[in-house]
Amino acid sequence: MTSLEVELKGLMLAGLNGDAASHRSLLDQLSRRLRGYYKAKLAAFGKATSEAEDLVQETVLAIHIKRHTYDPREPLTPWVHAIARYKLIDFLRRNRAGHAEVPIDDAAEMMAHDDHASAESTYDVKRLLERLPKGMQCAIEAVKIEGLSIAEAAKKCGQSESGVKVNIHRGLRALAALIAGKMRK
Repeated sequence: MTSLEVELKGLMLAGLNGDAASHRSLLDQLSRRLRGYYKAKLAAFGKATSEAEDLVQETVLAIHIKRHTYDPREPLTPWVHAIARYKLIDFLRRNRAGHAEVPIDDAAEMMAHDDHASAESTYDVKRLLERLPKGMQCAIEAVKIEGLSIAEAAKKCGQSESGVKVNIHRGLRALAALIAGKMRK
């Protein structure tokens, strides 16, 4: 086990035991690492690295919401990697890139990710989304939860495609800020 794994897992376990500062530190450290990961992956797929920040926010949000599914007996980094990888594949699917091109490093890691939200997670997400303006709520729900394309979401929400993208980007930032504020309390 690497020193990074030991440090991150320690922060995760402390966060699961109610230490908000440790959980916030974990999310901050993961954000920095995920940003580099996504920039490299997006560049490899010929995508704009500017999309990396949205992927980081989505992944950090998923880690926060799904933290109760983490098994403390297992290493943390493969669990985080599975979530990050799933978010990348989802992004590539939404943007019409062939996800078959994503190399599978470890199929077991991918299969370990449970995509079904628990009732508690669904409730958390719903409560957080309700705090956003309606345009952001609609865009995030349509694209990030229902899996619609940007064009489909624009039609559903009565927004332009660029408006949907902006609302998703700003909405994810607002959700991350809400979570950070919640964790500080």
